Amino acid sequence: MDETPLSAASLRIRRPGFFAKDRTWLNALLFVLTIGSTFLVGVEWSAGFLYAPNPGLTGAAAPRPFQDPRVLLLSAVYALVLLLILSAHEMGHFWTCRRNGLSATLPFFIPAPTLIGTMGAFIRIRTPIARKRILFDVGAAGPLAGFAVAVPVLGIGLALSKVVPALPRGESLLFGEPLLVKLFSALLFGRAGPGYDVLLHPIAFAGWVGLLVTAINLFPIGQLDGGHILYAVFGARIKAVGRIFLALFVVLGVFFWAGWLLWAVMILILGIRHPPIWDEDAPLGTARILGAALVLIIFVISFTPAPIRGYDLITLIRHF
Repeated sequence: MDETPLSAASLRIRRPGFFAKDRTWLNALLFVLTIGSTFLVGVEWSAGFLYAPNPGLTGAAAPRPFQDPRVLLLSAVYALVLLLILSAHEMGHFWTCRRNGLSATLPFFIPAPTLIGTMGAFIRIRTPIARKRILFDVGAAGPLAGFAVAVPVLGIGLALSKVVPALPRGESLLFGEPLLVKLFSALLFGRAGPGYDVLLHPIAFAGWVGLLVTAINLFPIGQLDGGHILYAVFGARIKAVGRIFLALFVVLGVFFWAGWLLWAVMILILGIRHPPIWDEDAPLGTARILGAALVLIIFVISFTPAPIRGYDLITLIRHF
């Protein structure tokens, strides 16, 4: 029997991807670096909270945050609480994958010199998700776990926050208030009144970041958590939804906060289409439908169109 020689193409061996094997050393290294980056950012937020409203001190009286034990302790608390929220989100995904027999990496944290000290965290799911109910559970577990930690953190942080005379608008950042923050603030402070601001305690800021992370992940696009949930509920019928929300990111970036444009680019890179699952016509079940409604409520009360006010693209162009 003649044997046909194998072609060069048939001899090619596909190399395993970067995430094909565990890299615990990298998870640990990135986590430590993120502790450092969030701590350093926390120094600024902590100093601003502790020293306000006493600007203008100079000479020997000038604040020295890195020599102040109160600032350093509060910075460590900020880093710890923020990483606790992010870890809860990612471990929610991780343990749900484990429970359903899916292979997934440990969380990869991303240190970054941003306003919060990190670009968040992610896990890589190595096993394709084929069933609708598992897809829903994996997608919803992260936001639910992160939100469950962020809410008490936000409440405690706001209780520790303080009302101060209005800070100079050119020297301070004004953060958007999701509905949940407005509710907590109304219960704790009532209306601060003209000429006064609520100065966020660093713990409250960490809780605010937790809500922002939750809302961003719940956008119903592609591989975001909201994309998984929406696909599990409606299946392939929602092909156009990703494009609609991508356009919404652009609109939000132009008129509310330019950071949404960066997210639009990242989503384009990741892809706005969701991979198919094999049991798209299987019923999702009443409990998960109610869970989807709960997730929608969480998105509504966590979302703010302008996380940082006055930084929309139009305003930035005018000041350029």
